[in-house]
Amino acid sequence: MNEFAILTNRRRAVIALVHSVVFLALATWQAVGGAPARGVLGGVRASGGTWVLCGIYIIVSAILLWLFAISRGRIEKLYFALCTISATSGFMRTVFGDQGFHSGRYIRVVMLASAVIVGTMIARWHSQVIKGEAEA
Repeated sequence: MNEFAILTNRRRAVIALVHSVVFLALATWQAVGGAPARGVLGGVRASGGTWVLCGIYIIVSAILLWLFAISRGRIEKLYFALCTISATSGFMRTVFGDQGFHSGRYIRVVMLASAVIVGTMIARWHSQVIKGEAEA
């Protein structure tokens, strides 16, 4: 279990996985059916909600970057790197808009889909460890 600093048990891994799945669903919805982002630098006056979204993305990206920095093992670092890239691309899309950052909506979906795969691997690994301890 020394490979993990944050996702140290199955419960934490499942909670992280659920978050990833929810944000993947949201990112997919925005990529497929959401309105194009104008961006706060797009020349059009940005709404208050857009500024709030920028602030949320900054906070989430900073927290995920911190979690990446303190994580230990490669797979845990990979998971938090994927989540950090996704949140940061969401921030950049909100700032620059779809015209300035064309691939932003798709980067989020790909990174979160990858994070779901890695998160599933982590949760399954913890389940196998629990199963192995119960059999011993």
